[in-house]
Amino acid sequence: MKNPLKNIGPGTLVAAAFIGPGTVTVCTLAGVSFGFELLWAMGLSIVATIVLQEMAARLGLVYGKGLAATVKEQIQTPWLRVAAILLIVSAILVGNAAYEAGNISGGVLGLQTIFKEAFVTLVGFQFNYLSLLIGVIAFTLLFIGNYKVIERSLVALVLLMSISFVVAAILTNPEWVNVLKGVFLPKFPSDSLLTIIALVGTTVVPYNLFLHASLVQEKWSGAQQLPAARKDLYISIVLGGLVSMAIIICAAGIEQQNIANAADLAKGLEPLYGEVSKYVLSLGLFAAGITSAITAPLAAAYVARDCFGWKKDLKSARFRVVWIGILGLGVVFSSIGFSSIEIIQFAQVANGLLLPIIAGFLLWVVNKKSVLGDVRNTTFQTIVGLLIVLATLILGLRSLYKVFF
Repeated sequence: MKNPLKNIGPGTLVAAAFIGPGTVTVCTLAGVSFGFELLWAMGLSIVATIVLQEMAARLGLVYGKGLAATVKEQIQTPWLRVAAILLIVSAILVGNAAYEAGNISGGVLGLQTIFKEAFVTLVGFQFNYLSLLIGVIAFTLLFIGNYKVIERSLVALVLLMSISFVVAAILTNPEWVNVLKGVFLPKFPSDSLLTIIALVGTTVVPYNLFLHASLVQEKWSGAQQLPAARKDLYISIVLGGLVSMAIIICAAGIEQQNIANAADLAKGLEPLYGEVSKYVLSLGLFAAGITSAITAPLAAAYVARDCFGWKKDLKSARFRVVWIGILGLGVVFSSIGFSSIEIIQFAQVANGLLLPIIAGFLLWVVNKKSVLGDVRNTTFQTIVGLLIVLATLILGLRSLYKVFF
C-alpha cells in the first residue's frame, strides 16, 4: 500500500511496445476519417491483448521459460522443431527490424514538429541526426543491461506519452456522450473494414507475447506471483488502450481531412488550440517512438536467447549483438530517408504472417498440463483464445491482401 507502483513494470513495457508510431498513425487516421465510430474496435483490441498477454505472463511465471523456449521444448518431431524455430527467429528478427525503422521515424516526426531542420550532408548523403539521437538514447538504456533501469525509464516515458495524448484529447473538448456511444455501440461505417483491421493489428503485437513471457521472469517467479503480474498487466494495457482512444478522440476534433500522420495532427490542432497542442502532441509522439525503439530490439534479443539456449544475462555479448543489430538497422533506414510508410507496410506483411501462428503456439502450450499444471487454461479461456486466433488469422489474410492487391 505504501508504494502502489512497486509491482508495475513488465505490463508497462508491453504497453510501451504496442503504442508506437504505427498505432499513433492508425488511430489518427481512424479519428480523422470516422470520428468516434471506431472506438469500439480499439476496446475489443485491448480485450484481446489482455487475454493473450495474460497467457504469456502465466507461461513465463509458472513454467519459468519464454514462449520460444517452450515451443522448442514441446515440439517432439525434430524437423517440425527446426521449422518452428526458423520461422520464429526469421519472422521476429526481420519484422522487428522493419518495425524499428518505423518506431525511430515516428519519434523523429515528433521532434521535427519542433526542430525543423534536422538533416546534415556527409559524403554526398543526407542523414537525419534526430534518428541518431533517438538511437543513442535507446542504445544507452539497453547497453546498461539493468532491467530496473530500463523498466523505470520506460514507465516514465509511457507516463509522459499518456499525459500528452490525454491532455491533447481534452483540449479538443469532445461531445462525451458521442464518445461513449463510439466505445459501446459497434458501427461499421462505409470503407472502415481495413481501418478496423489496422486498429487490431497495431494493438495485438506478436513480439509482445515473447517479450512479456521473458520480462515477467526478470521481476517475479512462481504461480504465487500471478496476482501481482495480472494487476500490472490490467493496469498497463487498459492505460495503453485509453491512450490509443485519446488519439482517436483528438483526431476526431480536426475538421480538415488532409491529415496523414500524428505530425500533421499536431499542426492541424495548432490553429484551433494554440501552440500548446503542437508541443504536447510532439512530446507524445517522441515518447511513443522511443519506447517502441527500446522494446522491439529487446524482444528480438529475448527470442534469439530462448531459441538458441543462451544464458539469461542482459549484458551477454550474444544478447547485445542481436539488439544492437536491430537498433542499428532501424537507425540506418530511418536516417537515410526510407519511407516510413513503406517500412510499416513491410512490417505489416511480417505481422500478418506471424500473428496467428504465434497466437496458435501460445494457446497450444498454455493448454498443456505438462507445462502449466493446474493453472493451464480453463475451457472459457480456451474458447476466447480460439476466437482470437481465428480473428488474427482473418486479420493476417486481410493484411496480406491489403499490401499485395
